[in-house]
Amino acid sequence: MAGLCLGAVAPWCGAQEKEQTSAKDQMFSGQVTAMDESTLTATRTGSKDSKTFKITAETRFEGKPKVNSRVTIRYVVTDEGARAVRVIVRLPAAKK
Repeated sequence: MAGLCLGAVAPWCGAQEKEQTSAKDQMFSGQVTAMDESTLTATRTGSKDSKTFKITAETRFEGKPKVNSRVTIRYVVTDEGARAVRVIVRLPAAKK
């Protein structure tokens, strides 16, 4: 029952909870323009909006991204920059 928070009994619980959720997940979709073992750079389709994400041991992958892959990246912003939490490789766009 260590996770139980009772405001009057443990007033520090609320502050501790806010600390743990302060790094809110964000999303970015685009095409991989560069990557190596520690970073992945993606650019939004039809835009010049580009972001570089740090890849860590905690980053989870769905598929194997490579340059020109379409991806959706869930990330958090930390003091060191944007850290990828999950990278999802999308199927190529259907040709019409």
